[in-house]
Amino acid sequence: MKKFIQIKLIKNVIFFFWENFLFLKVFINAYFLPNINYPKVFYGGARKGSLGGPLVKVKKLEEFFPEQHFRFNIIYLLSNSLYLSPKSIYVLKKKNIPIVLNQNGVYYSQWFKGNWEKENSRMSKFYHSADYVLWQSKFCRKAADKFLGKRLGFGEIIYNSVNTSIFKPAKKTDKKTFSFLITGNITKNSNYRISSVLYAINELINDYKFINLKIAGKIEDKRYFLKQIKFLKLENHVHFFSKYTQREAPKIYQNVDAYITMAYQDNCPTAVLEAMACGLPILYSSSGGIPELVDKNSGLGLKVSENWKETIVPSRQSIKEGMIKIIENKSEMSSAARNRTIENFDSRDWIKKHEVIFESLIKKQNNF
Repeated sequence: MKKFIQIKLIKNVIFFFWENFLFLKVFINAYFLPNINYPKVFYGGARKGSLGGPLVKVKKLEEFFPEQHFRFNIIYLLSNSLYLSPKSIYVLKKKNIPIVLNQNGVYYSQWFKGNWEKENSRMSKFYHSADYVLWQSKFCRKAADKFLGKRLGFGEIIYNSVNTSIFKPAKKTDKKTFSFLITGNITKNSNYRISSVLYAINELINDYKFINLKIAGKIEDKRYFLKQIKFLKLENHVHFFSKYTQREAPKIYQNVDAYITMAYQDNCPTAVLEAMACGLPILYSSSGGIPELVDKNSGLGLKVSENWKETIVPSRQSIKEGMIKIIENKSEMSSAARNRTIENFDSRDWIKKHEVIFESLIKKQNNF
């Protein structure tokens, strides 16, 4: 307990200094540097990287809108990487520097075990201060309205995207097996995402001996699953891979036949789009934002009710039946998944939408 308190204290101190450093940067830029009439973006302290989530999103944007630590005229924030202080927001609003917020999820008791009201209170300040909000799905907007309050400002829904020239199908060499894939950062609180599938496979394996399950990503409770797999005698059917980078991701998808996610009320998972771009049918919990990404031709949704307090998991029987349908309709669903991604979620369109929004905000700023 003492060690936990010490770690938390150190994190708070680091965050305090980082927040104030960013304020100094915002203040200098706002008051002492000249205006520029084309987009120069600062990502508000969010980092870039290759291990998923906001890191990858910033990396994608930086390829087209390189980060400007000074001389910036657009602030681009991500709701799950908010580092600016209220005084930074005050300065930005006072000097009419546009704030764009990419709004993903909010906090509620179904998945967040900490003080979710406090976290939402902080997030709401950014949400209502932003000049333009990009909701990652209709579900994201619905959740934000519910927990952050109805927003009066401008915004639109822009789904996450995937580079379809990199994430693309490859010919699978192993025709003797049919492999489902689960990916993600799976904590103990979300063990159901794997356990529910393991028990469904256990019931299928006598009639479908060729089924495999591959699990890739950061799995917090891997020892538990290894015991579970041994108990169910699935050692020859379940395989783990370590966490992977964006560069390695296409190969992960290309070596399997279908993607499966029982994640409950997921907002707009890029992994689903990456899988679809690689021609994988999707078997999913029909909740959150995923039904907006996958249609009836490219996957199969398992109905569950909406709940902000408890996790609802599809029944073992429905998962089992869904896996059979995916196996039987793999070819048609695979083509549909690939085509849907190209038509609706290609990263080139995503970048173009950002460009239009940035230029519109700069024009509005200069005419203010």
